[in-house]
Amino acid sequence: MEQARLVISGLSGGSGKTLVSLGLTRLFTRSGLAAQPCKKGPDYIDYAWLALAARRSAACLDPYFQNDEALLRQFVSVCSRRPADIAVIEGNRGLFDGRDVTGTCSTAHVARLLKAPVVLTMNCAKMTRTAAAIVAGMAAFEPGVRIGGVMLNNVANPRHAAMLRQAIEQYTDIPVLGVLPRLRNNPLPERHMGLALNRADESTHELLDQLADILEENADIGALLSLARTVPSLPDPAPSTAPHAPTARPRIGFVLDDALWFYYQENLDALTDAGAELVPLSILDPTPWPQLDGLYLGGGYPELFASDISSSPHLGEIRALSYAGRPIYAECGGFMVLSEALLLDSGPRSMAGLYPARPRFYPRPQGLGYVTASTIGENPFHPLGSEWTGHEFHYSRCEWPGNAFPAACLILKPGVGMYEKDGLQYDGLLTRRTFACWTHLFAPAVPHWAENFVKAARS
Repeated sequence: MEQARLVISGLSGGSGKTLVSLGLTRLFTRSGLAAQPCKKGPDYIDYAWLALAARRSAACLDPYFQNDEALLRQFVSVCSRRPADIAVIEGNRGLFDGRDVTGTCSTAHVARLLKAPVVLTMNCAKMTRTAAAIVAGMAAFEPGVRIGGVMLNNVANPRHAAMLRQAIEQYTDIPVLGVLPRLRNNPLPERHMGLALNRADESTHELLDQLADILEENADIGALLSLARTVPSLPDPAPSTAPHAPTARPRIGFVLDDALWFYYQENLDALTDAGAELVPLSILDPTPWPQLDGLYLGGGYPELFASDISSSPHLGEIRALSYAGRPIYAECGGFMVLSEALLLDSGPRSMAGLYPARPRFYPRPQGLGYVTASTIGENPFHPLGSEWTGHEFHYSRCEWPGNAFPAACLILKPGVGMYEKDGLQYDGLLTRRTFACWTHLFAPAVPHWAENFVKAARS
């Protein structure tokens, strides 16, 4: 298949790649192009911002969760399922940074696999000729990675810009595709888990348009589009292997509001492909929920809406679904909603009370990074003995009354989980057919999950 594509990367975190990725995606979109945003690595925050910038679902590309063949197939499938004029792929960390000294799972690896040119963003504060040395070194560092252009960021004034451009053009053959001025204030709001995001606030879209304005005024958009189109073709998408769904489609609700919104679109697609009818819900809106056969509670920021959740009539509906034996799957923030209470600086806030856990929040991450889960307890979602990959992303840690730890379904290695016992880290609790864990999963890497969830809802 033919697909124009660019990878936006940098020298390190803070180079400006998120600003460039969001600005370009919104600029292409408002210019009438269908832009398919992708994010390398497990990052719900950037993932959601990119989706808003493009006004379409983003895609997760993660070489830890999927091998090369599966990752390439995933990208081709996304671009086939949601055809686009251009795919914008935001990297993470520095271009060559990976899980080890050989660069395993790096953004460079993804760019090489997708045969996509890299636009390198550079923070050029207090730098002139050295910029050329850096660009030359990056271009020569790893065979098979094509640096298609450089975007100079945090440039002080026109004289600074001219010196940077002249040095790079004289000492390298890498074109300068944009020169972004130093901004007085960081336009992207941040909080402890990444960029803050109010999806429903019109000011969010105004901010994205401001980023697009910056790129439109300071980057060579024609050259960027030309670069994206000078790429080799990719394999055609494989025929759909989704099983034929029975006529009866079980109704699975998923809470999608300002409190809980950490969902990979791939997870929702997997449930739909497995035969589910998905129903978006809100735990903050008191409108009664429809009749459900199952419930999916993703992650998010329940601590910011703890008082509203504590008084929500939907906590009673969640308990009723659980007591009726309907399958419920909860990740991270969803697990916190099912807990006994959230322990906040302002005092405890009661939750659904399906588990005795009491999450307490801390200023630093308590669980952050990839995990491998081994399933040691029977449950409707993960077969006993199965081993699967996921990731943790939480600033809270469970407290248990009397240090009485309930039986867990998962052992994490590495990982933090819900508690440590005898040198092992445990996660995943089950009551009736309600399963809750800190661990987030990516459905394409855990193919049994969606089929088992829909099977449980259908039964």
